[in-house]
Formats: sequence, C-alpha cells, structure tokens
Amino acid sequence: MTFIEFKKLLLDAETTLPKFSKLIKVSEKNLQSYKKKGEVPNAIAALVACFAHMHSYNIDYKEVVNSLELKAKKKKGSGFGNQKAKKEEESEVKQ
Repeated sequence: MTFIEFKKLLLDAETTLPKFSKLIKVSEKNLQSYKKKGEVPNAIAALVACFAHMHSYNIDYKEVVNSLELKAKKKKGSGFGNQKAKKEEESEVKQ
C-alpha cells in the first residue's frame, strides 16, 4: 500500500496520523518515515484498512484497540545512560 492510500484510509476511518500513532502506540515519526519510502508495511496497511472498514459499520475500533492495553516500545539507544542502566540491571541479576 502506498503512503497516499494509507492517508486516504485514515480519512475513511475519521482519524489523523497523530491520533492513529497514539492509538497503536507507534511513534508518529516512525509512521511519517513511510512517506519517504513510499510504502507502508503490510501490518500497518491491514490495520488501517480494518479500522476504515469497522468505521463504515459504526464499530468503535478505538475502544477495541484501547482494551488491548498496548505498550509503546522504549528506545534502546547506545547512549551512556543506557549502558549505565544495563550494568545496574546485570548487577541486580547477579545478586
């Protein structure tokens, strides 16, 4: 699916990219990166198509997704703070 088709389905689902990103717990920046690539991954494409379809039948997809209690993934960068936290975790495990 192209990014343009993705945006059209967001409109069909009556949501915006920022609201969609918050709902599925994926950063908006990550979703915006698909614009440069030109295509949206299959999982995201299928999800937005389902949301648009559910909306057309007046099904509250937001309630369904919120009930899943999704968690946003935390960045695991290579900064010094992360190295310190990792060492602390390792020392706790050894104890």
